[in-house]
Amino acid sequence: MSNENPPHILAVDDDPAMTALIADYLRDHDMRVTVASSGKEMTEALKEHAIDLIILDVRMPGEDGMQIARRIRDHSSLPIIIVSGRIEEADRVMALELGADDYVTKPFSSRELLARIRTVLRRTAAVQLLTGRQPDVRAYRFAGWELNTGTRKLTSPAGLRVELTNGEFSLLSAFLAAPGRVLSREQLLEASRLYDDVIDRSIDVQILRLRRKIEANPSNPQFIKTERGAGYIFAAPVERFSAASL
Repeated sequence: MSNENPPHILAVDDDPAMTALIADYLRDHDMRVTVASSGKEMTEALKEHAIDLIILDVRMPGEDGMQIARRIRDHSSLPIIIVSGRIEEADRVMALELGADDYVTKPFSSRELLARIRTVLRRTAAVQLLTGRQPDVRAYRFAGWELNTGTRKLTSPAGLRVELTNGEFSLLSAFLAAPGRVLSREQLLEASRLYDDVIDRSIDVQILRLRRKIEANPSNPQFIKTERGAGYIFAAPVERFSAASL
């Protein structure tokens, strides 16, 4: 059965044979596909189409995939899958720290790529369902802190930039979108899950790391509190700001 509202994928690669291969396979599996051969063409495609996910090759002429991923993350939380021939762990970590949702090394099978796309899309849908996040929410503020969802920047009450990993950003966003609501470990894990081989998937470890960044005393947290046997709850009042408010 065909999908009445198929996801729209943007494949960015300067190799026309590769984009043709990806496009043909994904279209055969009920997905819409637009292709771009450069960062400039990608930008034009994003203006013209409502894209659900970007497949982004690292090796591109001029602006490479890592630079493009950083540029996307400065303005959007659009899901990104990085494709690269580089197998070093440092490259995978860099891509994920820049905000990529997954990292696929060449050569890969079309079936594997499809599975990863579906996984990222399911995860994105789960986050939206969990948080009820609206696209016009550009920032959350709590106790003097500010999280800009467009640029993914967390600013402390002292005005200092606090670096967040992709998982920490997703986790904090989930909490801020549902203050006062108990969130289970399973819900939070789905909201913050990253590439298994690079990032520890334990939600408790991720929360500990996040507490160390935002709590004055991580051992006695005032923001992210544990609800024994149920999960975690964000206990501070949260303000939402739309793009027009910033």
